[in-house]
Amino acid sequence: MSKYIFHPANERGSSNYEWLQSRHSFSFGSYFNPKQVHFGALRVLNDDIVAPGMGFDMHPHDNMEIISIPLSGSLAHRDSMGNSGIIKSGDIQVMSAGTGVRHSEYNASKDEEVRFLQIWLFPNKRNVAPRYDQLSLDAAGRKNTFQQILSPHADDEGVWIHQNAWFHLSDLDKGTELSYPLKDASNGLYIFNLKGKVNIESETLQDRDAIGIWEIDNASVSVKAIENASLLLMEVPMA
Repeated sequence: MSKYIFHPANERGSSNYEWLQSRHSFSFGSYFNPKQVHFGALRVLNDDIVAPGMGFDMHPHDNMEIISIPLSGSLAHRDSMGNSGIIKSGDIQVMSAGTGVRHSEYNASKDEEVRFLQIWLFPNKRNVAPRYDQLSLDAAGRKNTFQQILSPHADDEGVWIHQNAWFHLSDLDKGTELSYPLKDASNGLYIFNLKGKVNIESETLQDRDAIGIWEIDNASVSVKAIENASLLLMEVPMA
């Protein structure tokens, strides 16, 4: 029988500043929950809202795979590798911090807030050369199916990282039921319900609820939309 843990949205940690409101699915900064430090290789899942014209100044990272997914608005990116540009709602951004990188992320608008997911994964290779990539996604490609947006392979669909992980987005119409097949049967699956209502395992997930499942029976997980719903599925190693 599969094992799982349910993470209600209202039990997440939080950081609130004049320019930033952040909800933490896992321990981060001053928020520490010994029961929610990470889920396998998934170390950080922050649900961030940044005020107009504000953002994260240049700061360092190393040996971490960092993914940003804007949900509304746009972010202005700069880094020590010489990259600069805008990522917007519908894009995905990835950095392999490797031996070390510095970057900043600012709300590109002076008038509207930006909302994005900040996700960190432990890498399966340390001290790699830092790298950056971003990609615009076709939202039509996730209608009542699983759209792959990240994988371990540079020649596969979506962006790639140094980890045996796959991310998918899905927009489900009410009543739709799908089965997600694991790419690697030893992996776990962390599902973050962006909006709507779905049934997974024996739980009902509503806006911003999440569920982590491992030792998965038959290497697949069923998802049923009770209302129209949008999901982010993160398949990650558990070791």
